[in-house]
Amino acid sequence: MKPPVVLLVDDEDELRRSTAQSLDLAGLAVQDSPSGERALDFITQGFNGVVVSDIRMPGMDGMTLMGRIHEVDPDIPVILVTGHGDVQLAVRAMREGAYDFIEKPFTSQHIAEMAARAIDRRKLVLENRELRAAAGKNDDLEARLPGRSNIMVELRYKLRAIAGTDADALIIGDTGTGKEVAARALHDISSRATKPFVAINCAALPETLIESELFGHEAGAFPGALRPRYGKFEHARGGTVLLDEIGSMPADLQAKLLRVIQDRIIFRLGSNEPIPLDVRFIATSKADLDAEVAAGRFRADLLYRLNVVTLRMPALTARREDVPLLFLQLVREATGRYRREAMEVPPRIVADIARRDWPGNVRELRNAADRFVLGLGLQSTEEGSSDGDERLAERVAGFEKNVIQAALVAHGGSLKPVYEQLGISRKTLYEKMQRYGLDKNQVGMADASEQ
Repeated sequence: MKPPVVLLVDDEDELRRSTAQSLDLAGLAVQDSPSGERALDFITQGFNGVVVSDIRMPGMDGMTLMGRIHEVDPDIPVILVTGHGDVQLAVRAMREGAYDFIEKPFTSQHIAEMAARAIDRRKLVLENRELRAAAGKNDDLEARLPGRSNIMVELRYKLRAIAGTDADALIIGDTGTGKEVAARALHDISSRATKPFVAINCAALPETLIESELFGHEAGAFPGALRPRYGKFEHARGGTVLLDEIGSMPADLQAKLLRVIQDRIIFRLGSNEPIPLDVRFIATSKADLDAEVAAGRFRADLLYRLNVVTLRMPALTARREDVPLLFLQLVREATGRYRREAMEVPPRIVADIARRDWPGNVRELRNAADRFVLGLGLQSTEEGSSDGDERLAERVAGFEKNVIQAALVAHGGSLKPVYEQLGISRKTLYEKMQRYGLDKNQVGMADASEQ
């Protein structure tokens, strides 16, 4: 494991440099960042260190940064640096999960001691995780990419199979299916987990600054380039680069990216000095890249370089049996995020969720879970299959299956409360479960009395 590091985040250059120097003199390794957005590139579940961030910064402030960090790993200690008038804000931050706060002006010894204590705490967390892993505890892919459908089981198997390699990967899927979640999970269970995960939105790169953003530049490379600057590729060295919506990348940049992937070498703008690049590339696309190649909008040779491994994220329509469990998990996550009490989801709500179509996939389902937790109800959507060719008997059977499945999920697979709630006999429930291929062991721990 790499030595622990203090990730120091502050937009004031002089204060950041002086604080970094004092921490360095105290024997602590320091990585500094001028913004919360760039600091997030270093944050993974395997991050070995602590974050010290100013609470007031332009763009992403310290409170928002802490929230984003804790979405990745809630056990990463975050120390917030406050001004004299921010004590109430700091107290609120402590309630929301900050490790500690320190008020300006502070002494070098004070911040070094606080960071060292936080590092010790983080060390214990990581050691405990290693011990649990050594004892046979699974990784957290089931929590990140939940589902008992065959297609999701196979997806998690593939992710684990390639995690230990440096093979580049292409992730294909409709909007909202979780492509970036899968990409980050692949990074976090790989040997690169302690290095940066740098996400690049290919559809949002400013055309006039694309090369500078990706490759960096030397001082004087163009008007306004007053000092050298790392590009995103160089910033990600040792880690993973996510090329989000690769199909939107301009044609001229595709050629340069192809060269980078082939040679693993970059050149900053204004320099002829090659810089070796040790990264793994993961690309995502909602478009069919084979069709884009056929239409002349995407380079075939770049596609062949990227799709060493291709992972396909299934739409919810391809794994309807996962929808009830997934919704309940999203509700649990939402109650934590909004600091609400744990909520019971009535079986009729779960049944309603299960029979709807979700064109926005997991993202849309998550929004529905958020609305439910916030007490806003469920927005009306097109329910179930509205195919005019579907016979009435088939639609009735589909409804019955969804109701039974929702009840099984709501009661954790225990059969007695299910047949009592539905007003049918145990024998009738068994027969219907057999007819619809429902297994109580696939929806939770079954009641021992009903084995």
